[in-house]
Amino acid sequence: MIFAAIADIHGNHLALEAVLEDIRRLSIDAVVNLGDCFSGPLDAGKTAEIVLGLGLPTVRGNHDRYLVEQPLEAMGPSDAHAFRQLDDRSRDWLRALPFDLVWRDEVYLCHATPKDDSTYWLETVTSEGHVVPRPATEIEAWAEGISESLILCGHTHLSRTVRLTDGRLVVNPGSIGCPAYTDDRPFPHKVEARNVHACYAVCEKRRDAWVVTFRQVPYDHMAMAELAAANGRPDWASALATGFIR
Repeated sequence: MIFAAIADIHGNHLALEAVLEDIRRLSIDAVVNLGDCFSGPLDAGKTAEIVLGLGLPTVRGNHDRYLVEQPLEAMGPSDAHAFRQLDDRSRDWLRALPFDLVWRDEVYLCHATPKDDSTYWLETVTSEGHVVPRPATEIEAWAEGISESLILCGHTHLSRTVRLTDGRLVVNPGSIGCPAYTDDRPFPHKVEARNVHACYAVCEKRRDAWVVTFRQVPYDHMAMAELAAANGRPDWASALATGFIR
């Protein structure tokens, strides 16, 4: 079995198009999507046209949920920008997404953790605002009850694998469309992938072992940075242009 795992597109249709082309070039015909598809100061409408047309197995991200559960006046600026660009079909698609799912009886999918959609699983944030690897015992505890040998999550936008003590593998493919961001929960912090490429993962089962390859795909990231700047988001413009928040 071989397939591609994508996550955290965040309305970046140019990055998504580049990743899909890379997947086609590798002759991979199965793709799963770990959510947070549209939110951001970019082009949610074009991204929705692509994503809905693909019919991918997709789980709901926290920002997917915000787009359909919050009134517009309560949304953050990234969600509000995306909401105004989405049509009823796209919003209905978001409402129908599951929190998690098991794909082909072997792969468990969720956006953040099996418990909720807005907590970092493989990382944690110190009170000083440093993003660091989460203790292995905590990662293990959240995987309790999941029998699948491959566990996929997104949310932090950081490509990472963690091998559990029983051999199961937890994988975050990184973000297609947003290489850096700031957040204030649980403490103010920055997450920076430190590259400008669109990231995803190729997962292949060889005999009884999963082999994961992280892919970093170049695209016209400056066009997206300029769009973010034009839409009044210098933080996103910096992230897209440099991979850092400056």
